[in-house]
Amino acid sequence: QVQLVESGGDFVQAGGSLRLSCSTSGLIFIRNVMGWYRQAPGKQRDLVATITRGGGTNYADSVKGRFTISRDNAKNTVYLQMNSLKPEDTAVYYCYGNRVWGQGTLVTVSS
Repeated sequence: QVQLVESGGDFVQAGGSLRLSCSTSGLIFIRNVMGWYRQAPGKQRDLVATITRGGGTNYADSVKGRFTISRDNAKNTVYLQMNSLKPEDTAVYYCYGNRVWGQGTLVTVSS
């Protein structure tokens, strides 16, 4: 059974930083493209960033230059480093891989 478990969400002031983690089990992690998505209240779930097996990355325009996705294949974990956070980054952040979603972790950024 594939499981993705996010952690690291918190309440932070604008300009602050957070690092989200997504621990995985039940999948061959190294073979999978992994992604972070987010869903703000009343809005659709949107792509934030993806990382390929080889470490290639892709970002939404709204987070380029502020967020960094990375992966540790030895730990079966993917990370999202978020810097210079803005109130509009407030959302539930979800990890995605192997066609499975995590349960989400809430990030709240105050102005």
